[in-house]
Amino acid sequence: MKKIAVIGAGTMGNGIAHVFAQNGYEVNLIDIAQESLDKGLATIAKNLDRMVNKDKISADDKAQTLDRITGMTSLKDGISDSDLIVEAATENTSLKLQIFKDLDAYSRPEAILATNTSSISITQIAAVTSRPEKVIGMHFMNPVPIMKLVEIIRGYSTSDETTTAIMTLSEKLGKVPTEVNDYPGFVANRILMPMINEAIETLYNKVAGVNEIDTVMKLGMAHPMGPLQLADFIGLDVCLSILNVMYDGFKNPKYAPCPLLVNMVTAGKIGVKSGEGFYDYSQSRKAETVSNQFR
Repeated sequence: MKKIAVIGAGTMGNGIAHVFAQNGYEVNLIDIAQESLDKGLATIAKNLDRMVNKDKISADDKAQTLDRITGMTSLKDGISDSDLIVEAATENTSLKLQIFKDLDAYSRPEAILATNTSSISITQIAAVTSRPEKVIGMHFMNPVPIMKLVEIIRGYSTSDETTTAIMTLSEKLGKVPTEVNDYPGFVANRILMPMINEAIETLYNKVAGVNEIDTVMKLGMAHPMGPLQLADFIGLDVCLSILNVMYDGFKNPKYAPCPLLVNMVTAGKIGVKSGEGFYDYSQSRKAETVSNQFR
């Protein structure tokens, strides 16, 4: 595989494009919105600058990486000759199903179709294509250029050949691929999201405040950041979406999202990307809670 297409220029999409390009692959980064595409490309350049400043790569490495990335707004043109297409759009089932119908229609029959979904069924996504054996989950972790794990999810019909190809490719990217089967939330979010949800429940029940909950988990459990801060970085809307997928999939009340999470998403307080979540990011402040009543 030499030519890669990445669908979606947001946080995950631009990170995935960055990693492929830095490892020598030609990448088409595709987004329907030019503004989002420009922002994604600027983020890649900024992250590469940071790597140059830390002497992790040279200025020439940066230039070559950027030269390998082509920004595009046309899906059909962007994927027509790709060997692998990685979808990294919003975590919305109906949107992903439509995207995969289009990917199947416009890409070469030999191309592998991968999704960066963090919870949605690979089997369901594959079912809308004519090549379910070539559809697979390739769940990168955020921030993509730094995090080593790639969760490789086999759908019901994913072939051994496709799985082996993606496992090998992930290793060539310097990642550690881990194969899992197709159940709601897979492994990463099946464990992570209930923990985040329980932290929100602990806040909701006024057991402790935001800083206190995160401090306990950071100092007591050696987590690099607390679950509430992590939720802000993931996006509370994304957390809610994943919990709903697991709740719908398992019909188990332990996956039901906390009412506080639902209310915050409804109010638009979804974390870093909105400027407010459990912490206030409007003034680049790192540790100031939004809701004083929960302190």
